[in-house]
Amino acid sequence: MKEKIRIIEGDITQQPVDAIVNAANTTLLGGGGVDGAIHRAAGPQLLEETRQIGGCPTGEARVSKGYRLPARWVIHTVGPVWSGGHRNEEVLLANCYRNSLRAAVDAGARSIAFPSISTGAYRFPLERATEIAMRETKRFLEGDDALKEIVFVCFGPEALTTYQNVFQRVFGG
Repeated sequence: MKEKIRIIEGDITQQPVDAIVNAANTTLLGGGGVDGAIHRAAGPQLLEETRQIGGCPTGEARVSKGYRLPARWVIHTVGPVWSGGHRNEEVLLANCYRNSLRAAVDAGARSIAFPSISTGAYRFPLERATEIAMRETKRFLEGDDALKEIVFVCFGPEALTTYQNVFQRVFGG
């Protein structure tokens, strides 16, 4: 199972996978960080399609085409804004990963790339968010073997080291 997972530092918009996950806002109309980068790389057709989708509640996922991206699909998910852990943030973040993985499989994807959802402008603590990402990925893989590759694309060396360390803890040596 753990051989299906790769952890890299890089640009999610350049990943040669079937689907990439967009850490979107509830409007799905683009924004800063990963969201803005994905919209810029995909081109204006992505904005046209996400306008038609009509938004996405926190913790859920929506699928669009990838347009000019190497990925065929974009899985848009809205992570929670960290409020000290008092507003169900951990459950909502777990739902982001669970729903994104399911949406990718339902779309026909065999490979997917994730950013670190909610850990930028939404201020979710990196280590806690990484634990949730790895735990939900492990649970998913235990019950579904459709995905052949799951890539966690880290922004910066701190995120990369955190992901590598948490991966070892969750999946074992």
